[in-house]
Amino acid sequence: MQPAWTTRVPGSSEIGALAQLWFEGWQDAHAAVLPAALARLRTQQSFADRLPAMLADTRVIGEPGAVLGFCTIRHDELDQLFVAPTGRGSGVAAALVADAERRLAAHGMTTAWLACAIGNHRAARFYEKCGWYLAATVVHRLDTTEGPFDLEVWRYEKQLSAAVAD
Repeated sequence: MQPAWTTRVPGSSEIGALAQLWFEGWQDAHAAVLPAALARLRTQQSFADRLPAMLADTRVIGEPGAVLGFCTIRHDELDQLFVAPTGRGSGVAAALVADAERRLAAHGMTTAWLACAIGNHRAARFYEKCGWYLAATVVHRLDTTEGPFDLEVWRYEKQLSAAVAD
C-alpha cells in the first residue's frame, strides 16, 4: 500500500534543493528529446532564478531537505512537475497532479492544460493514466535567460469538475 502523500508550500530556504531536483529531472526527461540550444539555457542557476516567483503556486511532497517532488500551477496550466528518482513509482507524482487539479478547479478552471515535451513518452503515458488527453501539438513559448524560445510540444488537457476542487 502506498502512503497518503501530503503536499505543502515550500519555503524560500528550499530554493537550492528544488532547483537541483528540477535541473536533474529536466536533464533526465528532456535533454535527449529537446534542442541542444534550449538544454544549454536550462542550467541549475536558471531554475533557481525562476523559483522565487513560483513558490506560492508550488506544492512539494517531502520534508525540507528531502523533497521527493514538486508541482507548480500557473493560470490554467499545470506548469511544472518533477519527481526525484527516489520518489518515482511511489505515488508522489499522482498525488502532486491531483493536488494541482484541485487547486486549478478551486480557481474556477474547467479545463486545465500542460505542455509535454514531444518524445517524453514516459510523461505522456503518466498523464494519460491520470486522465489527461493529447489535445494538440502546439508551439509553446518558453521564457529563457536569452529571451523567448518557441518549442513545439504536445498539449495535454483535462476537464476539471467542481468535485475535483472539494
